[in-house]
Amino acid sequence: MKKIILGIWVFCVALFVPVKTVFAQNSEIGACVGTTFYMGELNPTKLFAQPGLAAGLVYRYNLSPRWALKADFLFGKVSGSDATTNGGYERNLSFTSPITEFSAVAELNFLKLYNTVGQNHFAPYIFAGLTVFSFNPKATYTDGTVYELQSLGTEGQGLEGMPKKYSLTSVAIPFGIGLRVNIGRYVCIGAEWGFRYTFTDYLDDVGGRYYDNDLLREQRGDIIANMADRTPELIDPATGTALPRHQEGEQRGNSTTHDLYSFAGATVTVKFGNSDHTCDLKKPRKRH
Repeated sequence: MKKIILGIWVFCVALFVPVKTVFAQNSEIGACVGTTFYMGELNPTKLFAQPGLAAGLVYRYNLSPRWALKADFLFGKVSGSDATTNGGYERNLSFTSPITEFSAVAELNFLKLYNTVGQNHFAPYIFAGLTVFSFNPKATYTDGTVYELQSLGTEGQGLEGMPKKYSLTSVAIPFGIGLRVNIGRYVCIGAEWGFRYTFTDYLDDVGGRYYDNDLLREQRGDIIANMADRTPELIDPATGTALPRHQEGEQRGNSTTHDLYSFAGATVTVKFGNSDHTCDLKKPRKRH
């Protein structure tokens, strides 16, 4: 993971350094606010299901009227539940996780975007890049206690013969669309919607198969065993009894796919610096 983060840092530096010898400074800094949602085993298809609030900081470097580089530091929350976003699926699993991300992306404007009077002041754009993010899925037990699921090893992680516990830091590929509007020379407002395709299947703590519940109970206790398989909390309407636990090896998640999360929101940035090119922040001084 350290090598991946270092690689992303080198990539970002490589993007910024060469252009400084060609383009003068043309920067924006500001904030973003919006909503996040998750898609994965506990929400396979529904957009904007169980949305959470998100906010962060934005820095943009305009390379030209067509291209820009942007970095953001974002805080948010995602949630999912079989009961509310997966049609009441009998696993009865749920989670909530904070998200902290750093993203570096390239933006391509469909129209040339200018700050000067009499020229185009808005442009739709697409973006893609790299994201490093942290997460920590949690769930509430029947007694109201909130547990951090990764530490429990709900699929037997960390036990003999099983994989180690998954990392709470991962990388993702961000991509999406947006719209920018310049207000005068110094302010830019925008709207953006993007997805982060992650390289983890455990954003929701669900990714593999059920571990032997009796063995899990023996080695880690009743609470962890109960959190790993929450099906008995449901009542079979036909018999009035609790549903049975899953057998060892039964499918708990889909290990062939990765989870993703999304951010949609608005941005406001303030421009500073000077440029000798078409995206000038100041009008050129008249020479007498």
